[in-house]
Amino acid sequence: MSHVSSVSNNAASPALPAGFRVSVAPMMEWTDRHCRSFHRLLSRQAWLYTEMVTAQAIAHGDLDHLLGRGEEGERVVLQLGGNDPQLLARAAREGVAYGYDEINLNCGCPSDRVREGAFGACLMAEPQRVADCVAAMQAVVPVPVTVKHRIGIDRHEDYAFVYRFVETVAAAGCRRFIVHARNAWLDGLDPKANREIPPLRYAVVHRLAQDFSHCAFELNGGLQDLAMGLAVATDPAHAASVPSAKVGAPSSTPAVPAMAGAPVAVPAVDPVHLESLTALAAARRPLQPLTGLMYGRKAYHEPWLLAGVDAWLAAHAEVDEAFVSGLRGVIDEPPSAVTRASVASSAAALPEGNAALTRAAVVDALVGYLERGAAQGVELRHLARHVLGLYHGQPAARIWRRQLSDPQALARNDPQWLRTVCAQVEAEAARQAERLAGREG
Repeated sequence: MSHVSSVSNNAASPALPAGFRVSVAPMMEWTDRHCRSFHRLLSRQAWLYTEMVTAQAIAHGDLDHLLGRGEEGERVVLQLGGNDPQLLARAAREGVAYGYDEINLNCGCPSDRVREGAFGACLMAEPQRVADCVAAMQAVVPVPVTVKHRIGIDRHEDYAFVYRFVETVAAAGCRRFIVHARNAWLDGLDPKANREIPPLRYAVVHRLAQDFSHCAFELNGGLQDLAMGLAVATDPAHAASVPSAKVGAPSSTPAVPAMAGAPVAVPAVDPVHLESLTALAAARRPLQPLTGLMYGRKAYHEPWLLAGVDAWLAAHAEVDEAFVSGLRGVIDEPPSAVTRASVASSAAALPEGNAALTRAAVVDALVGYLERGAAQGVELRHLARHVLGLYHGQPAARIWRRQLSDPQALARNDPQWLRTVCAQVEAEAARQAERLAGREG
């Protein structure tokens, strides 16, 4: 079977459409306002999500605590959990009042707590209820309402299940779907296992993009780096074989008690969807591209991935006019002369997400964030756990992690201490480099 590519081999032709997004997934207890403020230092263009906040909590809780913002700026999405259209509409209104740029409904979380509340992934079994929730929110807010979901639940592995879900929700006006390309097994697997055991089926997301060409589809699940993301986003054939399975090969995943203790075997790939995409290409029908990639725990644990996002988008995506408008203040050219090349070359003029950005510069910015936030009760301990991965994969990274995990040091709540630790890490890294150079010499 020949591979199908939705992009030209011409290097001058951008592989990704204008407005293509890279986003950081909503993660409970992780993507709070301090985490988002840190991530914004690394990428100006990445879309950032809140933790899931339930509509019930917003109706009865402390709004500043639940919805308060840090210094993450624009391109921030409030993710809501719930199943009551009116409560969700009220929560969405509050989100807009706090300046969120989009509202997202969680239809993908498989946790027991969420399932007991009758929302999250189990809502995929009630597409009309989801449609009603989306319609209610859209009726009261001026920003887009999107849905994040799985490709199926439990044994609903047939394409018709997710097709009907998207069809029903799209009919209510939803135009962006963020798709975690795994099934959610609601019985027998905890949330961690649900992120690892149900096989990835990226080709299903590509198939949805073809069948609902009036909607935008963003792919989530298993993405390891930007190069992998580019391959998966632009080539359905590559997507069907990620991470290592061959088309039609049996799953290497062991049988897992997914429903009432019954073992379930799920194919590692979806040859049917790949064949349908191949047929479209053979008929010379252009393939509808995906419009975004969402990174989860990889971006949290290895946040320097985000430092490459802005330049990556400039290199591979059509110019986003909104991005260009924002750059015109730092590019010494008339608007008509702003090109994709000038967007890329302007990276050094930006404080975030560029090749010149250093970890030491990020630490300096974090110190400023803590000092500015001190009057509002922002403390070092609120930020430290989110930045443990800043030096991931770098020499002396262990020093950074150990120091920032020291309760006594954190209790002193001295923002300047971050600079001290950074200097220790950088000095040790330099010593290691000198020793290595000496051995090689």
